[in-house]
Amino acid sequence: MNNTILVMEDDLAINNLLSSQLKNEGFNVIQAFDGEEAIRLFNENIDIAILDIMVPKLDGIQVLTHIRKTSVIPVLFLTAKGEEMDKILALGMGADDYITKPFSMMEVIYRLKAQVRRYYAYNNTANKALEKEILKHGDLELNTKDYTLKKDGISIELSVKEFDLLKLFMQNIGQVFTKHQLYEQVWEDDYFGDDNTIMVHISKLREKIGDSPKNSKYIKTIKGLGYRMEKL
Repeated sequence: MNNTILVMEDDLAINNLLSSQLKNEGFNVIQAFDGEEAIRLFNENIDIAILDIMVPKLDGIQVLTHIRKTSVIPVLFLTAKGEEMDKILALGMGADDYITKPFSMMEVIYRLKAQVRRYYAYNNTANKALEKEILKHGDLELNTKDYTLKKDGISIELSVKEFDLLKLFMQNIGQVFTKHQLYEQVWEDDYFGDDNTIMVHISKLREKIGDSPKNSKYIKTIKGLGYRMEKL
């Protein structure tokens, strides 16, 4: 699928020339000629933006600020303002690259494509990390980053130890954990035969996720050994 790019440039000739070249490179192009128009046209389907600083109504920095409220897409500045402080300001406000006029069209294209590659490479890595943060098993969804549990989309409050127990089970579906192992991994302390502590926490956890000990769907007691998260 082609990337959609917003080009904000008030010079008609430059805007048309740049937009034409970008279309030849396979981009879908949305043209804007002032800051207010750029903000009006900006939407979640835009993948990258090229902005000029000196445009009517709202300048490029104001447009960048608006974009950064909701989006982390690559933003490149293409502008005649070549002073170091202008560049520092734009990059400090969240721009990803800064090219001064006059410019080489091929340089703009190469830099643009480089930003797109980095953006999607980062997103792929971030999505894989997010997949690891969200553990799903049956109708349970455990978020290991913000310490929340949902069952059928309904939030369930857990204590820290209940959360850590469930996390351990969900990360190791089908594996049997002895009480000794559970105590050392969840409580991070030596085990002194304190079965009652583990049993109470397992019981409360089962109750909260609606898991009956006699007809367990999730946490099964393995007599004489310990507990395991059942495969579904």
